[in-house]
Amino acid sequence: MEKEFLKHLFQQEFSKMVAVISKRYGLQHIEQAEDIVSETFLLATETWKIKGLPANPSAWLYTVAKQKTLSYFRRNKIFEEKVVPALSQKQELLEGTDEFSFSEENIKDSQLQMLFAICTPEIASEAQIGLALRILCGFGIDEIAEAFLSNKETINKRLFRAKEKLRTEQIQLAFPAENEIVKRLDNVLHIIYLLFSEGYYSKTQNQILRKDFCIEALRLGVLLTANEKTNQPKTNALIALMCFHASRFDARQSSEGEQILYEQQDEGLWDQELLSRGIYFLKRSATGEELSTYHLEAKIAYCHCTKEDTVEKWEEILQLYNQLVIINYSPGAALNRTFALYKANGAAVALPEAEKLKLDNNHFYFILLGELYKSIDKTKAKEYFERSKILAKTSAEQQLIQEKISQLISDENI
Repeated sequence: MEKEFLKHLFQQEFSKMVAVISKRYGLQHIEQAEDIVSETFLLATETWKIKGLPANPSAWLYTVAKQKTLSYFRRNKIFEEKVVPALSQKQELLEGTDEFSFSEENIKDSQLQMLFAICTPEIASEAQIGLALRILCGFGIDEIAEAFLSNKETINKRLFRAKEKLRTEQIQLAFPAENEIVKRLDNVLHIIYLLFSEGYYSKTQNQILRKDFCIEALRLGVLLTANEKTNQPKTNALIALMCFHASRFDARQSSEGEQILYEQQDEGLWDQELLSRGIYFLKRSATGEELSTYHLEAKIAYCHCTKEDTVEKWEEILQLYNQLVIINYSPGAALNRTFALYKANGAAVALPEAEKLKLDNNHFYFILLGELYKSIDKTKAKEYFERSKILAKTSAEQQLIQEKISQLISDENI
């Protein structure tokens, strides 16, 4: 039995099973749900090695997990003493009802409700990402630790505190009230955005892990479109943004692990199916009156889906960044706007705007200054590239910057 198959099956089914069990018995028992699901997979591994794979592995897991769950709560009298008093509906007390089934609809509802529960404002953003990776995406502690460049002990403590918060704040596995859904949805979308960024801009060298994070973020985004309340224009805009970025994932790094800049990427390696899905969701987002940051970022990403380097293209990108810095200013957006200004109107126009930013701890800032000074003062350009290399956090980035320095020296010697 292939190890990769089991790993994929675990990641695929773990979150579904934990969500359904937690929905039935309450988030205060989420750790028991995780233990039961882990025990189910352990039993599956041992049984399937001897008897071979069942016809439907997922159904086998659901059946065993349900049996283990009912056995656990009956044996410990938790159902009668703690769960029953907490339930408001009498008919929910019947253990054989659809309230505890692994039907497709119940899994989908449970995962959506778990997503909103995890994204409660009561839990710090970083802990929310950790919980999402563990509970909603089925990643192991080792993988989460690697993503955060941390260790297992730190991650376990962070997750324990987050789960404790779910208990003490009595967070329920349910959709927020109608008047709260919009506000809470913003937080959910933000966490999915951060989860995607954790994969796309990750500092880990594990290419497979990075890509898996992006795929899981996309899956959670698409999950939101299955519910009328959460299938909002900004939801579709975020999915479009992730599709456009993810389409270039395989072109961003060479087989030796070296980072490849956008301008040097092989367009033939871009995933055309993901590009098409991005366009589909971008069109779906073009309704209503709200213009979110996801709309603007998705449209900017769409502009980059063609490598033609025209003034008209950069003028459009510049106008989009002008809107973005007005509705949601960030140093990164301001930096990217200045680069677009440079591409549209030249270094002389962009340089005064760049120097106003004063992002002295940002290596991308000094890369931009180096680019702007290349045609004006090569000595200054070299100084800025060298400062950016000192600040760069990964060897791949440092290597790219060194290539710029070497090219600058080569041009000087011509």
